[in-house]
Amino acid sequence: MAMTEKEKALRGLLYDNNNDPQLVDERLEAKELCYDYNHLRPRMISEREAIMRKLLAKTGEKFWIEQPFYCDQGYNIEIGENFYCNHNTVMLDAAKITFGSNVFIAPNCGFYTAGHPLDAEQRNQGLEIALPITVGNNVWIGGGVSVLPGVTIGDNAVIGAGSVVTKDIPAGVIAAGNPCRVIRAITKADKDKYPRG
Repeated sequence: MAMTEKEKALRGLLYDNNNDPQLVDERLEAKELCYDYNHLRPRMISEREAIMRKLLAKTGEKFWIEQPFYCDQGYNIEIGENFYCNHNTVMLDAAKITFGSNVFIAPNCGFYTAGHPLDAEQRNQGLEIALPITVGNNVWIGGGVSVLPGVTIGDNAVIGAGSVVTKDIPAGVIAAGNPCRVIRAITKADKDKYPRG
């Protein structure tokens, strides 16, 4: 039996995202939920939480996602405990996007599992590829970061603002730049960097 376009996407194969009725319908459903979420009043906390629990594949008990938030499917996004996501985040979740616990995402970040063929003929047919993104526990992602298809970010990493993450980032480091690269390890001295009252 031939694979569906959705099955192809989840296996990292070229698939037709633009013309497949199932994927188009699922995207529209997710976008309707995002629309509802983004148009709730900020104090409507229980309603906001209910929409996110319906939209996303998995959530922790405690999470906070600022409005506006945008995604493609929703069912490919899993967030851990104590997840915080600031304003204007975009998650193109044609493949799985997984976040560990205690992840903090600054404003204007994008997580893009989707990529397009370099060959113009394939691209013009609406074909694309999707590769999963994994973010570990205790990760801080600075403002305006773009995380590209297939990337894994290790536990306890910090990604500097404006970075474009094109390759895996190991655990316990500060990484930044375009393309994002490791700057240094996070050390015990970093605990004393900021004054305490």
